[in-house]
Amino acid sequence: MDQAKIEKIKSLPEYQQLVKERTGLAWKLSIAILVVYYGYIMLLAFNPEFFTTIVSGEYVSIGFPIGVAIIVFSFLLTGYYVKKANDDFDELTAKIKKEVE
Repeated sequence: MDQAKIEKIKSLPEYQQLVKERTGLAWKLSIAILVVYYGYIMLLAFNPEFFTTIVSGEYVSIGFPIGVAIIVFSFLLTGYYVKKANDDFDELTAKIKKEVE
């Protein structure tokens, strides 16, 4: 791809919108998972007694369902990003491609 084409793409308002929205969403989702994950780690570090609470049977402590919930939350965030990308970002990308061709 030649430099003129690259500059044309960068100057398009659709491209700037795409970059802004995609970057903003990526930061928000990254912060969300980091808060949840490090919240779990900090809780474990500063209040380990909390994880001795048994929730099922004799051996399943509360840490296990919380850990599973964090994994499920990660998958949900990934699914949300994919849906957003398929709905919004792909549309903007198609507009950009049409404009440059």
